[in-house]
Amino acid sequence: MTSQFAALAIDCADPGLLTKFWCEVLGWAVIDSDETGFSIGSPDGSGPTIDLISVPERKTVKNRLHIDLRADGCTTDEELDRLLGLGALRVDVGQGPDVSWVVLADPEGNEFCLLSRTMQEVAA
Repeated sequence: MTSQFAALAIDCADPGLLTKFWCEVLGWAVIDSDETGFSIGSPDGSGPTIDLISVPERKTVKNRLHIDLRADGCTTDEELDRLLGLGALRVDVGQGPDVSWVVLADPEGNEFCLLSRTMQEVAA
């Protein structure tokens, strides 16, 4: 027997703001909510969820765990433009100029990466 990855929890000051951001980024929907925050997931119910949980403190240091994204159905440059339009910001976590990915942060500063190869390129 093994465990299955069920959810990624993100502590945040404004769960509503991050719920909106991550739902738009991933094409997901709210699947549950209560007074502490929201759970979002794929509309078809597949895969893990992200739980956005209210905490009183703000983020202060670089994440030790982060999400990696791949463009799906568009180029990486088009997806980067879309993510920036949704409120993501480019950030420097010491990645250097020669990396193939782009480091971004959500509206509360949680880092994530947009990988250089699209879903279609990986599948080919």
